[in-house]
Amino acid sequence: MKKILLTLTAVAGITFASQAQTEAGKTMIGGGVSFETQSVKDSDYKNNSFSILPQVGFFVADNIAVGARLGYAWSEEKESSDDKFATSEFVVAPFGRIYQGDGQVKFFGQLSAPMSWGTVKEDGDKTATTANYGVALAPGIAYFPTEKIGIELSVRGLYFESQTSKNEATDAKTTVNNFGLNVNSLAPTLGVQFHF
Repeated sequence: MKKILLTLTAVAGITFASQAQTEAGKTMIGGGVSFETQSVKDSDYKNNSFSILPQVGFFVADNIAVGARLGYAWSEEKESSDDKFATSEFVVAPFGRIYQGDGQVKFFGQLSAPMSWGTVKEDGDKTATTANYGVALAPGIAYFPTEKIGIELSVRGLYFESQTSKNEATDAKTTVNNFGLNVNSLAPTLGVQFHF
């Protein structure tokens, strides 16, 4: 009898702790760091990129969080021994997230508005400025193995992006718009959020 009572108490404690992670007044902290390099064999082509994007969110109501991702992204493309292009951007992405479900596993939907502003340099000289604006609706699932950790799987979902580049010398603007739906379950994003 004591074993059954102890087991039921532990299960109730785990269930309560997992529900407490997404209640009003809680905070979640996470983000991402990435580095990528690419080169073409028997050529001078090389591409390096780096980004750091910490994220913080606040639960304004049970299962409803708002927050933002702030950070920096940099990339450099070298086409030959003389030509080098570097792009650096400041990134802001406010978001709202709604969780659905009880217990240790919850589904969520996240609406975000990613934006970035930056510069393009060719061989160290500024050649263009960039401005990118978008909106994205991404579904995901979160598993809460402990009271303070949420492991998440999400896909890119539905998105729209508008990327504008303005040439410094001529003031000519180029705008590229992208719209898509990407729910490839074979290539999800894996993340960890810390809840306090």
